[in-house]
Amino acid sequence: MLTIPVWTLIHVVQVEPYLGVGPSGPAYGPAGPVRCLLEEQTRLVRSPAGDEVVSSSTAYAMPGTVAPAKSRVTLPGGRRTVVIASYNRDGGGLGTPNHTEVQLQ
Repeated sequence: MLTIPVWTLIHVVQVEPYLGVGPSGPAYGPAGPVRCLLEEQTRLVRSPAGDEVVSSSTAYAMPGTVAPAKSRVTLPGGRRTVVIASYNRDGGGLGTPNHTEVQLQ
């Protein structure tokens, strides 16, 4: 299995995984570092609900990275954002690297 090369993961973001709604509002897991390649580019994407949403950044990380929709993310510069959607990308043996794509607001 070909995975995204570790040497390309030059950024570190902090991810607080969304756990659901608790008695006092949204609940998040503890923040953890995620090595990634961060692409800061504005583009239009679709949320898991099918809505068109503006994404300001995309993080490319190792396969299996946990960053569910609505998770909080702190970028290297300190800006906080929210996960729109997270997708596991499998190259299926075609020579493209397997990775997790995390679309951020």
